[in-house]
Amino acid sequence: MAPRAYLARAAEEHSGPHMPWFWEGELQGGGVLNDMMCHSVEEARFMLTPPGASREELTPVKITAYANCLKWQLPEYVDHLKRLSGGKLDYANRPAEDFARSVVEYRDAKGQTLVVETTTSWCYVGAGLRLTMELLGPEYSMQVNTLDSGLKVFFSRKVKGKAGEDLVEKQNAEVGLMPVVSSEEHEYGYTAENRHMVESFLEDRRPLENWSDGVNVTELLMAAYMSIEKEKTLPFPPPGLENFIPAVARGQWNPRKKK
Repeated sequence: MAPRAYLARAAEEHSGPHMPWFWEGELQGGGVLNDMMCHSVEEARFMLTPPGASREELTPVKITAYANCLKWQLPEYVDHLKRLSGGKLDYANRPAEDFARSVVEYRDAKGQTLVVETTTSWCYVGAGLRLTMELLGPEYSMQVNTLDSGLKVFFSRKVKGKAGEDLVEKQNAEVGLMPVVSSEEHEYGYTAENRHMVESFLEDRRPLENWSDGVNVTELLMAAYMSIEKEKTLPFPPPGLENFIPAVARGQWNPRKKK
């Protein structure tokens, strides 16, 4: 049997939320880190956990994170968000992060070091929503990219159509060569997730992913925000985590203002 995997990467990237309120840190609770890294840290942890093992197989011991507002604080995009929200969004003064990364170090039951890398973005412009996952071990690797579709279409400049999301979620173009994700609900796991939850309910058993996992993920995200604000690697759990509220959730985060 091959030695266990030791590195997992997960990224979720697109060009921004659908609804204006979700851009606002005080309403959503953060920016892209809160929105999308919740998926990435859990996907990567799951990939590193042996089949059938409990969550306690892995213990987080350190976390390092970084965030910025790379696109949506540029003047033309600040104006775009103001128009989109009827003047309510002010990314010049009250932005949320549109790019974030984290590195979580785990120990397994035998004391081996395992690493999770995550990347999240609201400033990715490509064919549409891109979900990527990688698992690496001593003699093997695995990777997934939801935009590596077997079905693609091409439209020339002469094709004129209304902007929409006919081919992939967060579609950014109506012409050119584009992937088609023909069954997004299956590709993103919704079908299997819904089936598992319904079956768990009917059989009166706790689902594999549950409220306790949600608490663990939230703790990791809050520790990531704390790492960003302190600009350093933190032990996990860091002191003060239970009552910590990120600056972006308080409307007090702005990377373009000098400290």
